[in-house]
Amino acid sequence: MPRRTPGGGRRSGFKSPVTLNVFCALQIPSPRSCQPNGANEEALQYEIEELKQKDLALDREIAQLLSEGYNLEELEKHISLLHEYNDIKDAGQMLLGKLAVIRGVTTKQLYPEYDLELSD
Repeated sequence: MPRRTPGGGRRSGFKSPVTLNVFCALQIPSPRSCQPNGANEEALQYEIEELKQKDLALDREIAQLLSEGYNLEELEKHISLLHEYNDIKDAGQMLLGKLAVIRGVTTKQLYPEYDLELSD
C-alpha cells in the first residue's frame, strides 16, 4: 500500500512551492497547476488528455494541408514571414505610440496622418 502524506494525498517527487508560486504569479496557463499540494490528479489527467487531443487535431490538420498540395518547407517559410511581419508591425506600433506620447495625442489620431487604417 502506498504511503500517504498527512494531507491524504499520495507521495510523489518533491514539488517546490516556490516554483509553483512563480508559475501562478506569472499566470502561466493552467489554473489547475496552481492548486495546493494534493491537487486533483483526475483534473491533471483530464488536462493531459485535452492536450493529446489538440496534438492529434493539429496532426490531422497538417496531414490535410499536405494532401491539398502544400509542402512543409513552404508552410514554414510563410510562418517565418508572418513572424517577421508581426515583429515589424509591433516596432511600428511602438514608434507610433512614442510619437503619440511626444505630441500628446492618441495613437488613433496619428493614423490618418500616415495614411493608416485602424484595421492595420
